[in-house]
Amino acid sequence: MIILFILTTVVLTGMILFQYHLNKKRTKQLQELHKKLRGIISESSSDEVLLLFTDDQQLIELTMDLNELLEKHKTALANYTSTKSSMKKMISNISHDLKTPLTVTLGYVEMVQMDAELDPAERNVLLAKIHNKSVEVITLIDKFFDLAKLESGDKEIPITNIKLNDICQKSLLEYYDIFSKKGIEVHFEIPEQPIYVMGNEEALKRVLNNLISNAITHGGDGMAVGLEIRQTPDDIYIDVWDKGKGIKEPFQDMVFERMYTLEDSRNKSYQGSGLGLTITKRLVEKLGGTIQITSQPWKKTVFSFSVKRSEVQHHFNQSF
Repeated sequence: MIILFILTTVVLTGMILFQYHLNKKRTKQLQELHKKLRGIISESSSDEVLLLFTDDQQLIELTMDLNELLEKHKTALANYTSTKSSMKKMISNISHDLKTPLTVTLGYVEMVQMDAELDPAERNVLLAKIHNKSVEVITLIDKFFDLAKLESGDKEIPITNIKLNDICQKSLLEYYDIFSKKGIEVHFEIPEQPIYVMGNEEALKRVLNNLISNAITHGGDGMAVGLEIRQTPDDIYIDVWDKGKGIKEPFQDMVFERMYTLEDSRNKSYQGSGLGLTITKRLVEKLGGTIQITSQPWKKTVFSFSVKRSEVQHHFNQSF
């Protein structure tokens, strides 16, 4: 009986000592983990991850979870920094873009007010310029608020089955007078067979108008603008292209950024607000599509975006 008691005591003592050793080891590893974590947090730009050599499965899982959390924190911090920088640039550019037409408008107003003997014809010219500059300011403000609503998710875009052919044709026809006046050749490849997509007519019209207007403004010097519809089993692609100066490769990823005005890659005499292509991209994304650009200067610059094929299209094809 005494021997059994002694054996039991030895076993229990051994278990206690073993448990004490494990707890001491785990405490040391937790302290090491905490020290490394504090070091990474103190260096906000650090790409370091937590490394802990242990066979304790719970500590391994904890380390993995902490590394995942650190990665998410790093991504969020990078996005915040990028957004903050972008917002500063956007506010600066918007202030400049608002100030310029408003200053010109104020100058015209002062000319009208100060010259009591101003010729009526000249007065009308100045008033027309004041009107145009006022419209320019209102348009810029509208674009800014449209982009803000798109990015905040406040702008509802109902998705329905729509026929794409007619929208593309009407969008081109709206620019017929401009094409004729500038002598720009128009090329289009729009299938006669009805093409149905999941989209929003107003949003698609705005995307097409932005891209066609962009092609005329920045690529019209190539004297050719085109629109083509391409199909795959799942998606429909619309290409809007021109044969102008194009966009150099280093700048192609930047054209959809807020307030980027192509100053280094296209004609400087056509500087806009830099919001048009950003709004275009956001609208395409709201429709569930993607948009990209390819450009070979003086050969072809193509803005290509996708929209989802409608089930109506599938049934239509099956009936033939």
